[in-house]
Amino acid sequence: MEPLIVILVCLALIVCAYMAWNIGANDVANAMGTSVGSRALTLKQAVIIAAIFEFAGAFFAGDAVTKTVRKGILTVPFDEAGVVADTILSQDIALGFIAAMMAAATWLTIATRMGLPVSTTHSIIGGIIGVGLVLEVKHDTTLIDWEVVRKVVMSWVASPLMGGLIAFFSYMIIKKMILDNDDPVSRSKWLAPILAFPTFFVLGLALQFKALKGFISSADRNGWIDKSNWLPAKEDGVFNPFADNAWLPLNSLILASVIGIIASIALYFVLRKVNIEEEVRGFKGVERIFVWLQIITAAYVAFAHGANDRSNAIGPMAAVWDVFSSTDLVLAEEAPIPLWLVLLGSAGIAIGVMTWGWRVMETIGKKITDITPTRGFAAEFGAATTILVFSMPFLAVPVSTTHTLVGAVVGVGLAGGAKGVDFRVFAKIAASWVASVPVAAFGAVVLFVASGGDALNMIVILPLAFIAVGVAIWRSRGEIHIEDALSDASQERLQNSPFEKFHEHAQAVEVTANHMLTAVNAACDGEDSSEAIQATIDAELEADNIKAELRQMVNEDMRFGYQVGMDHFLHMLSRQDRIADYAQNVAEQLAFRELFDDKEAKAKLKAMAEAVAATVATYEDTVNALREFTISGETKAAKDVLAEQIRQVNLKEHEADQVEADAASYVFSNGDDDALAAMHMYRVLQRLDDVANACEKAANAFLPILKR
Repeated sequence: MEPLIVILVCLALIVCAYMAWNIGANDVANAMGTSVGSRALTLKQAVIIAAIFEFAGAFFAGDAVTKTVRKGILTVPFDEAGVVADTILSQDIALGFIAAMMAAATWLTIATRMGLPVSTTHSIIGGIIGVGLVLEVKHDTTLIDWEVVRKVVMSWVASPLMGGLIAFFSYMIIKKMILDNDDPVSRSKWLAPILAFPTFFVLGLALQFKALKGFISSADRNGWIDKSNWLPAKEDGVFNPFADNAWLPLNSLILASVIGIIASIALYFVLRKVNIEEEVRGFKGVERIFVWLQIITAAYVAFAHGANDRSNAIGPMAAVWDVFSSTDLVLAEEAPIPLWLVLLGSAGIAIGVMTWGWRVMETIGKKITDITPTRGFAAEFGAATTILVFSMPFLAVPVSTTHTLVGAVVGVGLAGGAKGVDFRVFAKIAASWVASVPVAAFGAVVLFVASGGDALNMIVILPLAFIAVGVAIWRSRGEIHIEDALSDASQERLQNSPFEKFHEHAQAVEVTANHMLTAVNAACDGEDSSEAIQATIDAELEADNIKAELRQMVNEDMRFGYQVGMDHFLHMLSRQDRIADYAQNVAEQLAFRELFDDKEAKAKLKAMAEAVAATVATYEDTVNALREFTISGETKAAKDVLAEQIRQVNLKEHEADQVEADAASYVFSNGDDDALAAMHMYRVLQRLDDVANACEKAANAFLPILKR
């Protein structure tokens, strides 16, 4: 190669690596977002799984050769030898692909910076369209296949809609058949293996048709497998599985069925051996089962993505390498993908997940709707099924994994009602989808026109473009929490559900109330209550410390919010904290002066304190029921228990009101001889009543969760 060409190719490789980095940060991240959002996986686990399965898909299941013109967007005039005879056109296409990669990658950086999940496929398509428009004018020819472009635009609506519908009905089946059952755990033990069959049947077909097509095609070329028995007919197919030109070949259906049956049997025996009622990382029961299924579907999406979408980064680069490494500087219709290029793309994707991937994971897993393992599984299953269907030759519509998965997440959100989806976030995402093609096209046009189709100019322009991107990333340097996100430090805290910590705070509140009760009893019995008063103050301080930790957890843990919104949760926390505050105030009131020295009045005050402590204890049981409701699936049985516990708190508060009314009446009727002491006892009764009222208000703050 000439020195100028060597420099250009090196810069093109940097652009390719930058594109792969963006694919990892945006595309792979959104594929794993539901698993992280539902807390089925930690961010570190998601990064490791994504990196492994992306690399495995790209390395083992990707095609060994790639069409140099991706997605059929350009109809380049190849001759009978499969090359473009026009050397100038070949070099212009190569330079145009460099511009397209840079424009698409820059757009992906902008989208990822804003936490918007966009399609890398459609971004690179936009860049190629922009280049194609310029080349049509320059070479006075027709290159862009607008029919393919029309299909791309159609997929903006079709794939999210179908993904959303499948995810919606998948979750509704789980809800009606398992979550709404009176004994959801027993029902899930025998029904989950049955539901595993269609899941693994779809994954089995998808692995053959989409992810393993490179392996099957290679085996066919080597003569030891008949490709027509495993892959769908490319054209003129039929739905008869016994036909030679079947869309769904019989062998493929049988293999997918065997995979489904094996998976169902394996899950059945696993559920017999494993105690799913044991809480693991904040889940138990039904949700624990679907954690496994969700991780499996997420791993498949990562594998299939690596096998199919790696060429979004290295496909255009393979064309550039094919042109500039050939002696005639011409573009071939197909180009081999060097192993070092596969490794470059795989490494770039993994690094992208580890650095900026959390931005899009946050949007997918948290901001659109609340995600639980059951909902995350339904979303992943809906996305996988949709991608499989649209990739079949009888449709052959180039759909985006991103669009499909976002639609599926919206679908499971709508299963809980329209209020379950933040359509403001979805509107921004949809707008970014529409913008992907024109923005990337505009960027590619600007870069290519600025270069004038000259290699030297492109060598000058690319570093300037990287400097501009680098400045933008540098401005965001304080927000890239790579070490914090992937660190094992405080991992145990992040793995716990926010409701686990919320229950811990409720227990601290109950301890505060119990010390308050001890202080009241000691004061009424004429004993020294100072130690119990101090213990109440210390317990309230401990509750405050837990509250502070929980607030920090809510602000830092991006996986928070899968059951309630942040504002609602903080409101619940504030209500709960008020119980401890009032209990401390009761204890402090006891230190001000002596109580009304009347045996009957003191007995009634002790009865009031007992009634209040019982109300607090019932409230703590209610918080535990709320925790059970959230970690074992929002099942009907758990919902009924929570509703009953809320009712019991209200009843306990009403009983305390009656005791308080009786005690206050007695104090007012018999306290004339020592009015100040009687008034002081009445204030203590009022503060005790505040504790019970705070329990009632805190418990009633859970009601919106039941109405979701």
